[in-house]
Order: sequence, then C-alpha cells, then structure tokens
Amino acid sequence: MDPMEDDTEQQQPQQQQQQRQQDMDLNGEPYSRCLSSYVDEGSTESHRYYLSRRTLLEMLRDRGYSVPAAEIEMSLQDFRSIHGQTPDIERLRISASRRSDSLDKILVIFCGPGIVKVNVIRIIGTMIGNKDSLSRLILVVQNRVTNQAMKAMDLFSFKVEVFQITELLVNITKHALKPKHRVLTDEEKKKLLKKFSLEEKQLPRMLQKDAISRYYGLEKGQVVKVTYSGDITESHVTYRCVW
Repeated sequence: MDPMEDDTEQQQPQQQQQQRQQDMDLNGEPYSRCLSSYVDEGSTESHRYYLSRRTLLEMLRDRGYSVPAAEIEMSLQDFRSIHGQTPDIERLRISASRRSDSLDKILVIFCGPGIVKVNVIRIIGTMIGNKDSLSRLILVVQNRVTNQAMKAMDLFSFKVEVFQITELLVNITKHALKPKHRVLTDEEKKKLLKKFSLEEKQLPRMLQKDAISRYYGLEKGQVVKVTYSGDITESHVTYRCVW
C-alpha cells in the first residue's frame, strides 16, 4: 500500500472530527441555524406582491367583505407556486361582496411599476365589467399618479381609493402599539351621542386621510371606537369622528 494513501485515510476521520467541533459551541452544543439560512431566496417582486395582497385581503375582511380564509392564510411558498417569481398583476385582482349585502361589491386592481397616467385609468375603466354593481375600486400603484389620472378617477360612478404598494407591506392594525379600532354602526353612533348629550362635531376628530381611516375606508361622519390597553397605561376607551 502506498504510504501516502495510508496517511490520507488517517487524515479524513481527523478532519471530520475537527469539522464537528467547529459546528459546536464551547459547551459542546450544536450552533443554531445561521441567519443566512432564514433569508428569502425568492424574488423581491413576488414577496412584495404576496405581502400587499395579504394585507388587502385582511383589509377587505375587516371592512365586512366576504374573503376566503384560505386566501388570507396562504403561505409565501404556495403563492409563488401559483403566481411564480414574477407574478402577472392581472391574476392578482381581488373581487369581493359585502357580507351584509351581496350587491355591494368591491374590486382591487394592481397597477404596474410605471407612472399611472390618464390612459392607464381609461384602460382600467374599459376592463371593468358590470360597473353599475361596483361600489368601490382600490388601485394599488407602485409609482406616482398624475393629476390628470386622478381627475379621470373622479369620473367613475364608484369611489376609487389609491394605495402605494409600500403602504400595504405591513398591516398597521396588527402593530403591537396600535390601539384597537372598531367602526360603529349608525345606530351605535346615535346611542353614543344621545348617551353623552353630544353633537357630532364635539367628538375628537380623525382625519379621513389618517392611515386607520384609509384602512377601513371610512367616510366623513363615521365614528370609531378606540380602545387603549397596555402595561404602562390603564385601559381606556375614546371615540373619534372622521372629518
């Protein structure tokens, strides 16, 4: 036998032992997974679409629309298996009906990465069927919207809301420091004002462009019950009227 081969065979078990030692801490315990192993190796584009679409589904559910739980709970991996690493924005559309009124419908459309000009809005208008049955349209954009495009939206018979995709990567209502918000019904609002002998204008205000107001799609005059709770401050409730 070649003495060089004999030396090589003896070195292999030693190298394996050294490698096992390097994979352990000072207490002989194996190291935890490297942080790099948690890094998403898929495309940023598909991840952004996945997160924003999930937030939109949660938003519609919280507004009272019928949304399948399976859609909200879909994993990133399942999303990519369906839509791929470069999703087709046409397939990301969401259509839903309000639970209390099936005729009250909302549509969500994703726009491409380019500037949203008036011709884009006109194309979207021609693509929407049954406009009479639509009460709201949410446009998710990834660039600026021109003034002419905004004016074109005002010509629609239904309300149009515009969100930047970056605003939807995280559901703001799930933030640990955010108080709980609940939109009052018209009847609950009347009882509240009567109970405290108040007029609507005497309630604390919430601007319609506030992030929470936009999340729930609130209109002027609607009232929100805000519940604060935490370890530092005692739990308390306040009400805000949208202006």
